[in-house]
Amino acid sequence: MLPETLLFAPAGSGGAALAAALFGLLIGSFLNVVIYRIPKMMQRESDNYVASESGKELPHTDRFNLMVPRSACPHCGHQITAIENIPVVSWLALRGKCRSCKAPISPRYPAIELLTGVVSALMVWTFGSGATGLAALVFAWLLIAMTFIDFDTQLLPDDLTYPLLWLGLLVNLNGMFVPLHEAVIGAAAGYLVLWGIYWLFKLVTGKEGMGYGDFKLLAALGAWLGWTMLPTIILLSSVVGAVVGISLIVFTKHGREKPIPFGPYLAAAGLIALLFGTRLTGFTQGLLA
Repeated sequence: MLPETLLFAPAGSGGAALAAALFGLLIGSFLNVVIYRIPKMMQRESDNYVASESGKELPHTDRFNLMVPRSACPHCGHQITAIENIPVVSWLALRGKCRSCKAPISPRYPAIELLTGVVSALMVWTFGSGATGLAALVFAWLLIAMTFIDFDTQLLPDDLTYPLLWLGLLVNLNGMFVPLHEAVIGAAAGYLVLWGIYWLFKLVTGKEGMGYGDFKLLAALGAWLGWTMLPTIILLSSVVGAVVGISLIVFTKHGREKPIPFGPYLAAAGLIALLFGTRLTGFTQGLLA
């Protein structure tokens, strides 16, 4: 349940934004679980399907989902207690190490918690603490989860892209962000644009330049923000992707042959477009003109 201050504080107030930031830290802790477990759940399901089709014994019969088993240290199996699971604070108190075996805990965990807290505060500050603000929070949380899953695995799970797509259409039934007809056209156009680029690139080069998850993610962004925002999203994601990609190659010796996921840049562009869309659309239209 959301804190009362988030639900009842005046729209755009500092109190609502602060409550959203604190609640966002907790959500960020849960997103760490989502980011880690959903790819493993997909792999286990795939392994079981292959084994079943081959008439072999299922390799995974234990329960493994977002709730079970309890989080534990991957090095020694020490189960994380409630006091060790306080967002950011626990990581600092433990000095970034497992309480039991002293193995290092990645700083990415508190970083995702902080990112989610900051983004949550921005959403409530911008859209208030009513239905629009809550919708913006869900939009942001799903994009954060997909960003890091794509970074890790080069996958954008249907379990996240489809809910984001359908939620976008539902929240715009009464024009929460854009009129419904713009949302529907945005969903269709978002998918078809990247689908067309994918096949054009494949015909010219014989290689696959992106995955189908990217099509679905842009379709979802179109469902939330409408078709008129798609050029801005594509431009933003391309610029950010080019800068980050070149930086990875130059500063981290990231091999040119290694794929760089496009989903995180689409997600970042979607968040920016939601927050600053009107001004950015005018700028983009000026460039295209």
